[in-house]
Order: sequence, then C-alpha cells, then structure tokens
Amino acid sequence: MTGREQQREDVLRRLAGRPIVLVGMMGAGKTTVGRRLAARLGRHFVDSDEEVERAANMTIPEIFAAHGEADFRAGEARVIARLLRDHDIVLGTGGGAFINPETRGLIKAGSVSVWIKAELDLLFQRVSRRSNRPLLKTENPRETLKQLIEVRYPIYAEADLTVVSRDVPQDQVATDIIEAMLAQLGESPSASPIEVSHDG
Repeated sequence: MTGREQQREDVLRRLAGRPIVLVGMMGAGKTTVGRRLAARLGRHFVDSDEEVERAANMTIPEIFAAHGEADFRAGEARVIARLLRDHDIVLGTGGGAFINPETRGLIKAGSVSVWIKAELDLLFQRVSRRSNRPLLKTENPRETLKQLIEVRYPIYAEADLTVVSRDVPQDQVATDIIEAMLAQLGESPSASPIEVSHDG
C-alpha cells in the first residue's frame, strides 16, 4: 500500500461515514479543491450550487433576479439537507450556505466541515475572472467582497477545520485538508479547530 493509499484509508476510517463539506467565500477554490479531494479519497464530488440550479431549472443569477436572495437561501438549505443524506461525498457549498443558521446546523450535526480560507487579494483576483456572482453586481465589487469577508469569516471559523488557500496548485490544498483531518479527527469533539497553511 502506498503512502497516499494509507492516508486515504486512515482519513476514511476517521470520517466514519460522514460527508466532507467545504465552506468558504466565492473564489476560495471549493469546487476545484473538492474535486481533487474526492478523487484522492475515492468519493464523489457534489457542488451544491449546481444542484440548486438543477432543482430550480434556473441559474443562480436568474434565481436571485426572479425570487431574491431569501428564496434562494431557503432552496439552498433544502438541497443541502438532501445532499447530506449521501455520506459518500465531498460537498462544495456556495459562499453564503454556511452563513445560514439552519444550513450551518445541518452541516455541523452530520458532517466534517472544512473552511478553505483565502485572503481578499487572492479571492478578488479569482472572482474577477467570472461575471456570474450576483452578490458582486455592485459599483465597487472589491469593497463588497471585503465587507462580505468581515461578516462571514467569524462564522466560517466555526467549521471543524480551517485550511488556508494560497496561490499554490489546488492539489496541494487537498493535501493540506487530508493532513488536517489526520491531525484533528479522532481527537475529542471539543478540540479547537486547527489551521494549516502552505507557503508554496
């Protein structure tokens, strides 16, 4: 058995059938890292935003425009509750999902949550490449992103694990998550979250 295979077996044993849920801001890399993490662990990756769009038969910008954020969050909570019944997944969530108290309670009760934390400059560099971010349709999207970080980061900090995303290959961030799980899972539930960073 190779080192990676041994790591996978150790992580899966510690997960004890619980799904992994990735939380964090838009642009943190939840989807890219999640796909790599799922491949490494022999699980399948699910993107909650894609599942919300499939359930509504609309894109997220269309849902925001037609129904508003409150309706979107309610639908998101229902979709995530359904997805969490599948224990063999790595679930990437939208940036606001963990902020919703109902959704956060569901995630904390039945899964291992990982906050992929990234600094403002890196997030803004990434999200500026795409125009499908309803919350950034403002006159000053960088300032909007900064304000979202100030509100959301204390809540994301409630996740079981924190891993810092930097400008490194996303496979390295997946490795950091696996190492954080091996260091943290299996300890007492009251153990404080640890932070793993990688300087490249």
